[in-house]
Amino acid sequence: MVFDQARSVAYDRRAGRLLGGFHRRAASGIAAAAPRDGAVLDIGTGPGRLLHAVETLRPDLRLSGADLSPDMVALARRAWPSTALRPADLRVADVGDLPWPDGTFDVVTSTLSAHEWPDQRRAAAELVRVLRPGGLLLVWDFRFARVGALVGALAALCGVRRKAPHPLSPFTRVTARRPV
Repeated sequence: MVFDQARSVAYDRRAGRLLGGFHRRAASGIAAAAPRDGAVLDIGTGPGRLLHAVETLRPDLRLSGADLSPDMVALARRAWPSTALRPADLRVADVGDLPWPDGTFDVVTSTLSAHEWPDQRRAAAELVRVLRPGGLLLVWDFRFARVGALVGALAALCGVRRKAPHPLSPFTRVTARRPV
């Protein structure tokens, strides 16, 4: 889904209020999984809140983000902390056609966007392609979101696990590791 400037700003306000705790927990998991001086890619990065949280925990990481919306990417760039060790590589890109070379990232993540991907099988292939051998994929989405095609495609490409959420949680997590 492509957001214009007004919708991007409105989304950022809502996400800050409603998803701050979720982004901090996801960032903690990403920070724990990434190797020292590793590279992390966030798909559907929106205003970059998850990347900001990861940068706070792990300033050694090289952070990248992709979003379909140029206005979201512009918002994320403007909001990137001036105190950050390095700038994030934020790009307008489609999950089905990522502009990074094969094996670029140690961790690829996405929060609450997989249900919007029109071709989850193509997305799975691209996510695995940009992961380094042994790299980790972490995808969080809404508990009842339609991500079956993504899970099936990932199962065919590499090991995949869907974590059963806490009974009161609105979210679920899909984890996969690219074979070495």
